[in-house]
Parts: sequence; structure tokens; C-alpha cells
Amino acid sequence: MKLGGLYTALITPFDEEGDLDINGFRKNIRRQIDDGVDGIVPVGTTGESATLSSEEHKIVVETAVEEANGKIKVIAGTGSNNTSEALEYTQHAMDAGADAALVITPYYNKPTQRGLIKHYTKIASHVDIPLVVYTVPGRTGVNIQPETTIELSRIENIVAIKDASGNLDQVMRVLRETDDFTVLSGEDYLTYCILSLGGDGVISVASNIAPGLMSELIHSALDGDWEKARELHYRLYPLFKVLFVETNPAPAKAALDLMGLPAGEPRLPLVEVTKESRDEIKTVLKGLDLI
Repeated sequence: MKLGGLYTALITPFDEEGDLDINGFRKNIRRQIDDGVDGIVPVGTTGESATLSSEEHKIVVETAVEEANGKIKVIAGTGSNNTSEALEYTQHAMDAGADAALVITPYYNKPTQRGLIKHYTKIASHVDIPLVVYTVPGRTGVNIQPETTIELSRIENIVAIKDASGNLDQVMRVLRETDDFTVLSGEDYLTYCILSLGGDGVISVASNIAPGLMSELIHSALDGDWEKARELHYRLYPLFKVLFVETNPAPAKAALDLMGLPAGEPRLPLVEVTKESRDEIKTVLKGLDLI
């Protein structure tokens, strides 16, 4: 299964009491569909998976599948630092009808590469759903080394990696040494580079804010129109950077709020951005004619 294109790492909107805003979540998904994304990723890092209860996690996945309704793909976030829990979430995503599952490396406990292979192998052997492994060492403290990715790519239902390591050498080694294996950028600002090296797409934070422009960028590159893709990359570059002026997803939620779209404040221990950061975000949005 190839998962090329643009996938939005959806924020999870909350209401004024801090509860799930399911109607707002549905509205955001409909906007994504209308603006031409290839898929959505609920309950990832950007979706504040770390502070959702197990029940909330499952509701968000089920709602995403229902609202997508086959129009776009759903890659459900199902990772955990507990292999049994990650397997439970992955089985739930499969039963809910998700197209694939995004499984982050176990965080905090810092497994070895041998432990990572056993972790992903166990999950893959117990489910019949395509898996996307996800390396983001800045969040988890452990990287999936390219040799490990290459070994995991030989498992039939491990079909892709989301690479947010920031290490292009690592990306190139995986692209060079795997066949029919999807490589998705996990960093918006590196997506143009990864696509030019032979990558297949991106799981994007920025497409929460500008799905239409991001879709145009990704598909221009995939269609070989590198001049147009490069122009869009540099046009969107300030957005890529400002969305990480504070810890993700707080800046993305501030941007959506400024645009009048469902967001709410992030859950503790994350907090809303400062006034200075909000002003910086507002300036970037104005520059893109988004407000």
C-alpha cells in the first residue's frame, strides 16, 4: 500500500471546558476534504494524544473514519510507550475502519534498536492493517536507525515511515536501500527536500492551517513541477517555522483560532502561546492571506 501525498496531522479541538469538541473536529475534517488533502492523521502528536484518555482516543479515531467516509484516507495514531497498549490502539483503529496506523517509537523508556524491532514486529504480527513507523527523536529520545527501518520494511504490513529526525542522510539511506516502501516527511520545512530525493509525501502540521496551499505544493512536486513546488515551499516557509515558535500544537491552535476555526487551548502541561508568539503567528497568516 502506497501512502503518497499530503496527510494532515490533525489538531484535536477542545471546548471552553477543555472537553472534546467533536462538532468542531468534524468541521475541520470537512475543510481538509474540501481543500484536497489525501488523508488525515488523528490522535498523533499534533492531536495531543499524550493527554487524551483511552476513551477519547477511540472516539476521535472513530469520528475521523466516519467523517472521512472513504473520501480521503485515515492514518490513525496508535503509538504508546507500552507495546500492549499500542497493540490495543492499533487493533481498535483496524476495527474502526482506519486505512493505516501511525505507530510512534516508544517514548521515555528509550528502547534499543533490537527492542524497537521486537516492538514493531509484535504489533505487525497481530494486526491486519498497514503500519507507518514514526521516528521523532526530539520528542521520544530514541531514533529509528536506517538499518532498523530497512529491516522493518521487509515485514509485509509495515509499509511506510514518517521521518521527523531532521537527518537527510538517514532519509537518503532508507530511500536508496528499500523498494516499494513509502517515506513520508515528518517536518514541513524539509518536505520539499525529501520529495526531491524520492520521498512520497508528508504528514503535515502546516496543512491544518493551509491545506490547499500544502496540497498544491506536494502534488506539484510529485507531478514534477519543481519550479512551482519550490515557489510554494518558500512562500509557506514562514508558516513552517512559526508553527514551532512554541511547542506544537500550541501555535497551530493559535493560528486556527485567529482564523475563526475550531481549536481551543491545548491541555496541560502545554499552554496557549504568549501574546508575542500570537502576534508573530498573526503576521505570518496575514502574509499568506489566511486572515
